Amino acid sequence: MFVQLYMLELCRKSIAMIEKKFIYDQHSENQDWLKRLDFYKEELSILRERLDEVNSRNNTPAFLKMVEHFENQLIIQRNHVDELAHQIKLDEQQLVAEIKQNPVAVDHRKVVNHEQEADYMVYFEKNFANLRTEFNSFLAKWF
Repeated sequence: MFVQLYMLELCRKSIAMIEKKFIYDQHSENQDWLKRLDFYKEELSILRERLDEVNSRNNTPAFLKMVEHFENQLIIQRNHVDELAHQIKLDEQQLVAEIKQNPVAVDHRKVVNHEQEADYMVYFEKNFANLRTEFNSFLAKWF
């Protein structure tokens, strides 16, 4: 849902600015993004473990409120990782279909660049960095 809303926002950009990219370059970028998303998924698991660990040490209302906030944020970020990975895999399927449709000179052909996914990846990484900073500040304050 988040990816779809974000994609609609990006559609407001001018259609005249459509950029094309070589198929192999786009595939390489997709693979890089999927690896980075795997890293973020792992990091979310680590943050969740840290949150569970500190949750057992304190039960004041203000603390529990922040724990709930971070639990929700970790769930939301996990959903964003899954949605973005799904979108990238769909993009990969489109590349494969393009190659199957016309396998001649694949290394010289260009397809429409996946700007929306690139923008969303940048947006996601900034949000994730902010969440990590906020989470570490929370831990420093309480422990």
